Amino acid sequence: MLKHDRTIIHVELKETHTHIYFGSVAAMFEDSRMRELLKIKYQTFRTKGLSETNPYENENLIVRKGALGTIDHSK
Repeated sequence: MLKHDRTIIHVELKETHTHIYFGSVAAMFEDSRMRELLKIKYQTFRTKGLSETNPYENENLIVRKGALGTIDHSK
């Protein structure tokens, strides 16, 4: 049975069309390259309200939040 219980943060770098994935916003901010490209502090980013319908975008990248489909092994 498929369940969607894991958050995924999808980053698309505009210049190269490279796609990078993180398990959380905090994990994304641990990457020094991402912090440099985001040009925003962690706490400020959190107030932007990133959601599946509200991506974050600047001149360098687009950050989208989604759900990762996993299999329920408990059944």
